[in-house]
Amino acid sequence: MEEKLKTWVQSDYRQCGGSVWDPFSLPLLSPSMHVGVCKQEMLQKKNAVLVDGVILNGPIMDSKAGEKFVEEACKIIMEEIVQKADDVTEKVCEWQAPEKLKQTLDLEMRDTGECHQKILQLCRDVIKYSVKTNHPRFFNQLYAGMDYYSLVARFITEALNPSVYTYEVSPVFLLVEEAVIKKMIEFIGWEEGDGIFNPGGSVSNMYAMNLARYKFCPEIKEKGLSGLPRLVLFASEECHYSMKKAASFLGIGTENVYFIKTDERGKMIPEELEKQVQRARKEGSAPFLVCATAGTTVLGAFDPLDKIADICEKHGLWLHVDGLLKKCYSAEAAYLFQQDKFYDVSYDTGDKSIQCSRRPDAFKFWLMWKALGTTGLEERVNRALALARYLVEEIKKREGFQLLLEPEYANVCFWYIPPSLRKMEEGPEFWQKLHQEAEACLVTSAQSHSDAYILPLARLKAGGNNPHSAPVWEEVPWVVAMPKDAALWSQLHVDVALREIVAFTMVAPVIKERMMKKGSMMLGYQPHRGKVNFFRQVVISPQVSREDMDFLLDEIELLAEDL
Repeated sequence: MEEKLKTWVQSDYRQCGGSVWDPFSLPLLSPSMHVGVCKQEMLQKKNAVLVDGVILNGPIMDSKAGEKFVEEACKIIMEEIVQKADDVTEKVCEWQAPEKLKQTLDLEMRDTGECHQKILQLCRDVIKYSVKTNHPRFFNQLYAGMDYYSLVARFITEALNPSVYTYEVSPVFLLVEEAVIKKMIEFIGWEEGDGIFNPGGSVSNMYAMNLARYKFCPEIKEKGLSGLPRLVLFASEECHYSMKKAASFLGIGTENVYFIKTDERGKMIPEELEKQVQRARKEGSAPFLVCATAGTTVLGAFDPLDKIADICEKHGLWLHVDGLLKKCYSAEAAYLFQQDKFYDVSYDTGDKSIQCSRRPDAFKFWLMWKALGTTGLEERVNRALALARYLVEEIKKREGFQLLLEPEYANVCFWYIPPSLRKMEEGPEFWQKLHQEAEACLVTSAQSHSDAYILPLARLKAGGNNPHSAPVWEEVPWVVAMPKDAALWSQLHVDVALREIVAFTMVAPVIKERMMKKGSMMLGYQPHRGKVNFFRQVVISPQVSREDMDFLLDEIELLAEDL
């Protein structure tokens, strides 16, 4: 047995880079090998206790080897992530196609554990091929860069592995969450209120919808959906897509989400809301909720909250109500929320949440707030807005760049028109025609092939003017093959108007592909309400500078110089 064990360890040690059997190198071996060595040692002891062949003496883990591994891994994290976070010479991403990345990474999970050297190399590979969302030139979606205080807070919570549901298992983090929520309530101007931290905005929207329904019909908690009238809620046509998902998840139904028209800036039109509320009542439905938005996802628009609140008050609709979290979600689990505990059980807040094991996300915000102060947070917001204004003014100065609209917030939406497309007819009539054609003939997806982008097309069939249903698109029996060689774009044998749409539509995706393969930066794009693909830059990260704004525009011009 001893000789077999030695041969087995030697063999795996050589696989990890060793060449000679060295009993003092065991801390570098895999966890499973440590168990094997420890088991052999235990068997030699007179007091070894076995149950079903399992030794129960001592811990199963080698803490010294584990500590060494954490130390080495933290060194990698510091060198490859933290210290490179603000280095603009580093790549934002090391792009690999999915199948190639599968071959590059060792993703197979095996019966026996692997040595720590292999695991550490895997950590390096994961970092290398992951997108560096902390990079100053990562502009994709709504990321805020690296905050060192929040990062340390996350290290602490991951090491402690708490769950915020009762004071007895999470005393510090429950008090932290209470302090943060109380301070946020004060800033809003309320005298009292309640809340919890959720994993993200989508879950928060679902909470809001469910709370509104509970307020409207409390009996639903026990009796379910049977016997309820047709419930209808109202949301801006610019609202986050999670509203439809929440309606589906909660059994309300996506057809019962009435989307309210917005103005040219993306703000909900109160008069349209009033019309749809009255319409729902005439249909025999039961309106119960209005979802307003303060900073829409794409355009960054703020709905006129005061006017919307007046309509909600007039019709008895939910827009904001305090204090229902526990009533709505409480399950009174006796094994967790005993009322005869030796401390104040009002701090056992887990019954406010649909989750049991909830991460202490408030701690990240709290530690950052403690470090920066309210003034420091305000400075970050002001700087982000100032950088957005700077970018807007630079866009106005440069040929080929065109704003979608003057931004209200930190969302800057714009087109880049390559030199070859600038020869086309310009002016308001051209843009109106372009967007009208795009509404009637929408490029639904672009599949990248070796020498062309294949674009299936769809034509508006119905629902375009329906205020409470999504447009219905029908496939047309042809596609456009867009050559990857931009010099061939003008040779597309299609209608001129369609060629203009396709060309404008493909500019942003092609530039995006090139920037990712180059690794220079990442910037999001999308079509929106009939408008062809445009870039969306949302300034959030405190690591972003004026130089990064200049680089963004310069790089787009460089990447598109042959389009």
